Amino acid sequence: MKIAVVAPSSRFSEEAAARVEAIAAERFAGVEIVFHPQCFFRHNHFAGTDEARAHALVTVANDPGFDAVWFARGGYGAGRIAEAAIAALGPAARDKAYLGYSDAGFLLAGLYRAGFPDVAHGPMPQDALRDGGEAAVERALAWLTRRDPASLEGGLEPGERHAAFNIAVLGAIVGTPLEPDLAGHVLLLEDVSEYAYRTDRALGHLTAQRGIRAVAGLRLGRVSDVPPNDPDFGESEEEIARFWCARAGIEWLGRADIGHDAANKVVPFGSL
Repeated sequence: MKIAVVAPSSRFSEEAAARVEAIAAERFAGVEIVFHPQCFFRHNHFAGTDEARAHALVTVANDPGFDAVWFARGGYGAGRIAEAAIAALGPAARDKAYLGYSDAGFLLAGLYRAGFPDVAHGPMPQDALRDGGEAAVERALAWLTRRDPASLEGGLEPGERHAAFNIAVLGAIVGTPLEPDLAGHVLLLEDVSEYAYRTDRALGHLTAQRGIRAVAGLRLGRVSDVPPNDPDFGESEEEIARFWCARAGIEWLGRADIGHDAANKVVPFGSL
């Protein structure tokens, strides 16, 4: 099996690539991971210019020699290239799996909207540098190579449709040409490094959208590294989510095992 890695967002590191290659070589015999040279480009905040990032994605996705495309890391930048890149994908691109989270959500959303059947929210190569990153990389590769059920978020139910996003990223997707139809889906959300009032504001905006109100229910993952605020917001992330679900008439379905950390589990879009 041959997995291509591209970096559609922020800069990626050679150190993370080396760790991923070592894990794959030791534990996934027969799996070849190819880091496109673009992963290590540098242009301002990004892993290369918009043109370079889009070209790398389109090149590997349209190459029938690759079985999967793994997004290197999040950060910011995928939304600048997603619409044009997805429009340039051909039949070979539809035969691949796509895995990532955070800013990669722009691409996951657009791919899912375009009918790509194998799209999932889950760990990325950059996670190799986190505490517990080895397990995260193993989980991602286990899903990419053999769809290992042990890699999945534990609350996913067969027969239900699912989708998972970072709260801030999904808020930036709704109302754009990348927004997928999430009607009838169980929506899993997570976030990181946001003040509680920003999470409240973001969920208020999301749950006011017609497309989000059509979901089958909402589950909340980890909302981590919340900065202290003065005065204190006074409500937990779960209280915030429950409040907006109740106001919007969205069924609250509890917590989820996803987040911006090495424990992040895989959530395939659509039905299992």
